[in-house]
Amino acid sequence: MQPPNGRTLVNFDTNFYTETQPFDRTVTLLGRRVDLHIVPSEFGWRFGDDRSLTTDEPGSPYPHLDVTHRYLRKGHVAPSVDTTYTATYRVDGGAWREVPGSVTIPGAPVDLEVLTATPTLVGYDS
Repeated sequence: MQPPNGRTLVNFDTNFYTETQPFDRTVTLLGRRVDLHIVPSEFGWRFGDDRSLTTDEPGSPYPHLDVTHRYLRKGHVAPSVDTTYTATYRVDGGAWREVPGSVTIPGAPVDLEVLTATPTLVGYDS
């Protein structure tokens, strides 16, 4: 999340993203080669303040603000993201087929402190 260091401000767009990528695995099952192509397909963002959002994109770092959230009050929250994966497979180099269903992996919550800020005039030269 951005800003970094586990702190953000009330009424400030806090940026969220995950670096989950598609991946491939090959296994041997009953003596046959099975290739799997596994793709993160949905992201369930839980912001820790009883608000949530579901997207099909993982968000991205600043300056791209694909997934943001504004906290309305100060305090400690624990946002997280659950990632849902879908997959295709092929046996012995044959045609690719969809794996029925999906798997959702819950993300670990991270600590975030939401602060208030007051602008202060610290100097004025005439």
